[in-house]
Amino acid sequence: MVEHRHVDIDPVSRHIRTRRLLLRPWRLDDDIAACAIYGVDEVARWLCPALPGPVDRGDMRRMLSAWMAERDAAGLPLGRWAITDKRSGQVLGGVALLPLPPGCSDLEIGWQIAPAMWGHGYGAEAGHAVAHQAFENAGLSEVFAVVRPDNRRAVATARRVGMEWVGETTKYYGLSLHVYRLRKADLDLPEPACADVTEPTT
Repeated sequence: MVEHRHVDIDPVSRHIRTRRLLLRPWRLDDDIAACAIYGVDEVARWLCPALPGPVDRGDMRRMLSAWMAERDAAGLPLGRWAITDKRSGQVLGGVALLPLPPGCSDLEIGWQIAPAMWGHGYGAEAGHAVAHQAFENAGLSEVFAVVRPDNRRAVATARRVGMEWVGETTKYYGLSLHVYRLRKADLDLPEPACADVTEPTT
């Protein structure tokens, strides 16, 4: 279950803390942990073409370097974070708040959890925290998640974040995707009932 109203955001360090998690900017020495997320087919197959297929350690270091160099020209606090256990520091996954192509006018929350860490609600907790980041620091009124129709885990986590299904589109990435939306006013409503699958990747 997602803990609501337990989000602490530090705009200087770009750290976001929840009850269990610390979301922090990625570092190059996260490459091995990141490969356990983005380098496995269970995750990578849902991310193409936004990200390449399974990556090796060299590819991962190049991706991390590019992510660390990303800057938002409009000054919005967008970006990518490593999801870590607040106590141990272990990297559990990744979460992002980024513009959706092609127009970059809609903002997407995406999360990816290492398969070994599925089943603990980390994706929903991180997604909820980044929604707070979007609404409190970016002044946004809504954010989206886009999900392939057969990715039942992603659907379950989007609903646990508090998102509602708004339709199907081919607007993004040239794929048929289901679109989920979260409005600022709905951020901390009680979480809805969801399917018995958890920890997707979007």
